[in-house]
Amino acid sequence: MEMSLLLVLGIGFLLGIKHALEPDHVIAVSTIASRSKKIWKSSLAGVFWGIGHTLTLLVFGVVLILLKDEIPEAWAMSLEFLVGIMLVYLGMTTIFSWKNAHEHDHFERNTYLKSMFIGVVHGLAGSAAMVLLTMSTIDFAWQGALYIIIFGVGTCLGMLLFTTILSIPFVTSASSKKTNRSLLRLTGVVSTVFGIYYMYNLGVNEQLFTIWFG
Repeated sequence: MEMSLLLVLGIGFLLGIKHALEPDHVIAVSTIASRSKKIWKSSLAGVFWGIGHTLTLLVFGVVLILLKDEIPEAWAMSLEFLVGIMLVYLGMTTIFSWKNAHEHDHFERNTYLKSMFIGVVHGLAGSAAMVLLTMSTIDFAWQGALYIIIFGVGTCLGMLLFTTILSIPFVTSASSKKTNRSLLRLTGVVSTVFGIYYMYNLGVNEQLFTIWFG
């Protein structure tokens, strides 16, 4: 394997770690991590987010690379808008989840599937930028697939590390219902507010509403 390709893949891995720490990614996964009483379960939720994110990028990325096509801007922005809707939904459900006394104890298979679904949505929203980045750095489709996979490994690792750190205050405060509930509500509020801002920025500042209704 040529040194230049190895360098590109190495950069892709580092970019993947950086990509995992983007605000909308972190906030979305924090709504999942906030409900766990075990650090390793929160960490695993982060890994499942990375798997969903990577699979989506890989499927859409390879198809578009083979077709030598790009996602239309209107579609790309609409997928980004979907992330904002998801953040508001996750925030609201997190805010009110404390009313269910069993919510914190319920962190089984459906939670990991939910994390994977969040990763899928983020993957859809980021597929346009990913394809542009990949097409600018590779010459063959198999190299593009390999680049996306390496990038995905980086995102999984980045989210694994961050969700592990993020879960610490929630796990350590589990014995204090008042503190834990406050942290949970704060997480929900941040997700909701950021989701609303995210949609406003896309709809008004980036003129997505004009594209839709203009």
